[in-house]
Parts: sequence; C-alpha cells; structure tokens
Amino acid sequence: MSSMKLSKLEQMTTSTESSYEECNYLESSKNIGQHENEDNLNQISNGDMCLGYLPLSSSSVFRHPYYSYPGVVNPGIVEALLQPEPRIIYSDDGQELYLALCKKMGLSPISIFYKKLLEEHVNLKYYGVSPMSFLPIAISLKNNKYVKTLDLTDNWISTDGCFHLGDMLIENITLQELNLSGCRIGPVGARQLFAGLQINRSLRKIDLTKNCLEDVGVTSLAKAIVKGSDITDINLCYNELTSQSLLTLVEAFETYNKLTHLDLSWNSFLSPNAIFSLCAKLSENKELQELNLSWTAISGLRVGKAIKNLLTNPNIKSLNLSNNKLSSVEIKHIAKGLEDNKGLKVLDISNNPLTPKDAFILLICLKDRKVKVQKLFLDNVFVTIEFLVLRQEILSLKYRQNAIITWGGLITKFVPTVGDMREIVLKRADAICSKSKKKVVDIVLIILEMFKANKEPIDVKQFTRTLRINGIYMDEGLLDELCNAFTGPPGTGKTIDLVNLVDYLKRLWPDRQLPPTPPIKIDKPTENVKKNRKTK
Repeated sequence: MSSMKLSKLEQMTTSTESSYEECNYLESSKNIGQHENEDNLNQISNGDMCLGYLPLSSSSVFRHPYYSYPGVVNPGIVEALLQPEPRIIYSDDGQELYLALCKKMGLSPISIFYKKLLEEHVNLKYYGVSPMSFLPIAISLKNNKYVKTLDLTDNWISTDGCFHLGDMLIENITLQELNLSGCRIGPVGARQLFAGLQINRSLRKIDLTKNCLEDVGVTSLAKAIVKGSDITDINLCYNELTSQSLLTLVEAFETYNKLTHLDLSWNSFLSPNAIFSLCAKLSENKELQELNLSWTAISGLRVGKAIKNLLTNPNIKSLNLSNNKLSSVEIKHIAKGLEDNKGLKVLDISNNPLTPKDAFILLICLKDRKVKVQKLFLDNVFVTIEFLVLRQEILSLKYRQNAIITWGGLITKFVPTVGDMREIVLKRADAICSKSKKKVVDIVLIILEMFKANKEPIDVKQFTRTLRINGIYMDEGLLDELCNAFTGPPGTGKTIDLVNLVDYLKRLWPDRQLPPTPPIKIDKPTENVKKNRKTK
C-alpha cells in the first residue's frame, strides 16, 4: 500500500499537467495515512527526507519537524489577474471624489471648496485657483445637489478650465448662478464654456464682466441662447463690445426673448440704429425688469426715440442711462416715454450733458400720479432754484413720500452788471496807445485836436486815417465798437459824433487838455505912425 502511495506521489510531482482536483484528493488522503507516514518517517536513519512527503504537509493538518514554514496563502493574485477592479462609488456631494482626484493629480486640495460642497454658496473670489485645479472642481460639481452659486471672480481661467466647466454645466442640475467676473476667458474660452449650455436647465444667472469676449464671444453666447438656454440674467459689462454684438443679440432674441436682466455697460455702441433695434426687441419682452446702458457713448435723436420705444414696455423696473452723451434732443423723447410708462421705478441719467431746463422737464413728469418712478438720479447735473422748489413740492405728495431725487449743483440767477461800453472802449484804446512799443501817443489829445479843427460828425475811414497819421493803429473790432458807442446822427452814414465823444472824454479824463495856444501879439503903433494917420 505504501509503495502504491509513493508511486502516486511521484507521478504528481513529475507531471506538470496535474489537475486541481487531484491535489484536493491527495490533501484529503493525508488524514487516512497519517499514522503510517509517521512510522515510515521514524525508520529513516540517515537524515534524508523523501521529497514526496512534502506536498502532504499542511499547517492545518500536519507540520513536519523539518518543514517549519506555514502554507502559502493566496495574496489576491487570482483576483487581480482574472477579476475586474472593483468600482469605487462616491457620494453625490463630491467631497470624497474631489480629494481622490487631487491625490491622483498631485494637487493640494482647496479646503474651503471641500467644506462648501455641502452648502449653497461656494466663494472662491480672488483665490488664485491654478489652471490644473479646475478639472477636479468641475468633476466634483457634476452630481452635486447642494451648490447653487459658484463665484470664481478674478481667477484667470484657461481654455482647458473653460472646457471642464462647460462639461460640468452639461450634467449639473443644481447650479443656478455662475460668477466669472474678471476671469478673462476670451473668445476661445467662451466657445468652450457655452458649447453645451443649451442642455443645462438649472443655470439662470451668469456674470461675464471683464472677460474680453469681444463680438466673437457674444456670438457663441447667442448660439447657446438660440438653441434653448434658460439663462435670464446676463452681465456683459466691460467686454470690448461694439454695435455688431447688439445686432447678434437681437437675432438671438428673435428665438428666445425672456431675459429679465441685461447689463451692457462699459462698451462702445456708436450705431444709433443698433440701439434702436435692441430697444425695439426688448420692448416686446414681457419678462424684462432691468437694463443697464451706462458708459456706452450713446447719443442722438435716434437713441431718444429708441428709449421712448423701450419705455412702452410696462414691465421694465430699472433703466440706467448714466455717463453717456444724452442732451436736450433725447430728453424730450425720454420725458414723453415716462408719461406713457406705468412700471418704471428707477431712472438713472446722471453725468450727462443736461441743462437745468432738461432736469426740470424730467422732474415735472413726477407730478403725474401715473408715473411710477420713485428714484430719479441726476448726479452732476446742475439745476436752478425752480428745480429745488418743484422737488420739495413733489416729495410732499403722498405717492412720492419715499422718492429719491438727486442733483449735481445749484445755478443761481446772477444778473451781471454790464459796464458803460463807452468807458470800456476808450480805456482799451488808451491802454493800446500808452503801451505801444513804437511810439507812445495820447489818443485823447489827438481827438481833441480833431474836434478843434472840425466839430461835425466825422466819417470812420477819415477818423481811422487821422489816427494812423499820428501813429495810432487799432484793430477793426475796436474801431467798430468805438463807432457803435458814439454813433453819429442818422442819415450821416457810418460816422462818429465828435461832440459826444469829446464830451465823454472830458468827463472821463478832466485833467487831459490841450496846451493853451499863445495869444496873437499886436504891435502898438508909434507916435510918428499916428501923426501920419492923422495927416492922411
């Protein structure tokens, strides 16, 4: 029996194709021949041990004194080679997923972002997020059910970061507000960000201030609006936009015109036709509540008509037209639009080149109970006392008790005291003659000499010629004013009345007189001459 058992063991050790079942069989037969094996091993005297007995040993059944190591336990090689890697399921909040991604990418986790994943607002304003960190941020927000507002103000986002954020917006169903102010994504980043925006159904507000979008970036946004994006609040402030962007948005509003807030400030819209088209389309929007067109350099009659057309929309609540070039031409149409509008609450028209009359025209509209404006901002617009009196009267009305009306400064009615033009002209002429570099001449004495020779009204040309002969050169404007101040009698043409002129000169400078002329000497006749006369 032992020889048969040894033959079987030799076959098992020499054969390379032994099956797993045969090994189990041998292992089960250990207990049967345990005592026989002990007897055979005790009979070995030379210290050698047959290798055939080794496979029979097991830590759980039998351990030979010369074989002191336990049996090798499977470390998981079979599972690693033959079975798929078990899938890790992360929670919907994204916290564990965020940490795992940061560890895999070798990034330092943003602790505040990790904590805020369980709250509604995530604020990473001015945080300086690295470009590589936007991948784990975006992936952890895909299935998040808590975060509703994500603020990334002034974190410069690369094109790759815009791609990941756009991919996140496709799957996220919770995020309602995205603030990218100052992120400078540019036109290329805008195309990546807005690629799947039409699929998102939760995002309602997006702030794109200072992102250098230009007209190309607005085109990408307009395409998303046309395809069905549900965004209602858009801020495109400070993006180097031109009138072409307005026309692009007008085309998009042909399909989707449900914006509630639109900010286009700090851009340059020089085309009045584009402004007119935009206002015409927004006047049809029954959801619009606020429009900001400040710092856009708009002006002209066409713009005034456009704003009047916009005010036909009864749902608009706030209109900002500050820091533009609006003047009296546009104010007339705006005032007329206010009379027809029944919903506008805030009108900001500060820092425009308005006159006190323009401010008074806008203020007088508030006396009408139908006009609902409660805040009228006219900062840096100068007004008169009549404006302040009317303002106080309006604020005393019951329906204007909580109204706010601002103004820039007060212009009082100042009546200038105009001096005697005759004195002004003569003093000017005297100053020119007394400070002449060529020859100092006293014009008063020359005029007195002219009057002494001829007291009749003198022609202006002759008067000018006489002055030049005496070395006095006056410009035509001063001569005209002198002629107007001392005009000759009617019917004498363009002349100067020397009588009035000399009379005023004597009263103005009484100390200036012609030197006395010496009397004529008459020789007295001698006695001989007298005798001759008598004899004659």
